[in-house]
Amino acid sequence: MWEERAYRVRRDIAALAASGLGVSDLHAAAIELMGHDVKAELTCWAAIDPENLVISTMTSGEPRIPHQYEPLLAEAEYSPREPHTFASMARRREAYSRLSDLPLREQERSARFRNVWRPLGVQQELRVLFTSDGVCWGAAGLVRAGKDFTDRDVEFFTAVGPALASATRLAVRSEISGRTQAIRPAIVVLGSHGELRSATPEAQRWRERLDEIAPGRFMVVMRIMAGGARGAASGGFRARIRDARGEWALLQGSPLMGGDDDGEVAVSIEQVAGEQLVGMLFAAYDLSPREQEVCRQVIAGYPTAAIAAHLLVTPNTVQDHLKSVFAKTGVRSRGELVARLQPSVDSP
Repeated sequence: MWEERAYRVRRDIAALAASGLGVSDLHAAAIELMGHDVKAELTCWAAIDPENLVISTMTSGEPRIPHQYEPLLAEAEYSPREPHTFASMARRREAYSRLSDLPLREQERSARFRNVWRPLGVQQELRVLFTSDGVCWGAAGLVRAGKDFTDRDVEFFTAVGPALASATRLAVRSEISGRTQAIRPAIVVLGSHGELRSATPEAQRWRERLDEIAPGRFMVVMRIMAGGARGAASGGFRARIRDARGEWALLQGSPLMGGDDDGEVAVSIEQVAGEQLVGMLFAAYDLSPREQEVCRQVIAGYPTAAIAAHLLVTPNTVQDHLKSVFAKTGVRSRGELVARLQPSVDSP
C-alpha cells in the first residue's frame, strides 16, 4: 500500500531533518528518496522564503536541468502571466498542480512549457508545495515524457509534503543559527535584457559562491531580481538567498532612473546578519504572532512590566507567552532566547 510507503518515507525524512543537514543537502537526499516512488525525468526542488514567497535556493536531481534553461525557468517563475507559479499556488493554498489539469489555452500560455519542457521533449509536469501549519517552506517541480502523473503520484507527494516542510524549516533554522563571516555589500548593474553591465569587486565573491551550487546560478538570480524590480509596484524587490556554504544574503533590486537605458536595474547584495533573519526564525520555530511580538520586545531588552504595557496585556500573560516560546525554542532563559534568535556574525 502506498500509505505504508508514505509513512516510511516520512519517517526517513524526519531522520534526515534530525541529522542537522542544510537545506540543499536535505533536499538532495529527499529527492533521491522520493524518486523511488514518483518517477520523473527531471526534478527541481526549491526552498521558499515564507515571508515573501521568493525562492531562496534550488536543488536539482539527476540528471540536472541543462544550465541554458535555468534562466528561462527563473524568468517564467516570476512572470505575472505564468500560470501556477509556486508563489501563486502558495497564495491560493493549492497543495499541488498538474500541467494537464489546466485548460489547453493556459498550457500554451505557460512559458515553462513552451520554452523549456517542450524543447526538452517532456510534456507532463507536477508541482507540489511543502506546507506546514499553513506556511510554505518549499516546493517541488517534476516533469516527464509520456504518461501523466497519476492521482496516486499526487496523493503520495502531498502525503509526504508536510514532513518535507517541517524538515526544510529545521534545515533553515540550523543554517541561520550557524555563524557566518561578514562580507562587504556588493552592487551589480543589469541591462534591459538581464545582461551584466557592471559590478563591484565584492560581487565576484558572491558570483563564485552561488556558482558553486551550479554554473550560471549567479546570473539566474540576477535575472530574477531584475524581473522582480521591474514588476514591483513599489519600485523595489527584496529576496534572501543562500550560497553553497549555507550563508545567507539579502538582495535588493531597484530600477535605475536617469541611466543610459531605462531598463537598467541595480542589485545590492549584503551578507545577512542575525537580526535580519529574525522573521524567518520566528516562522521556523512556529511562533504565533503574539509570541513574536513578545520576542521582539525581549530582544529589545524590555522587562516584563514594560512588555505588558506596550502590548496592553497583563504581566502574567507575558510570562505565559514566554513559557510557550521557551518550550518551542528549547531555551530556559531570556538570555538564551536572545542568543537563539540573534545568531552572531564573525568579522572577517
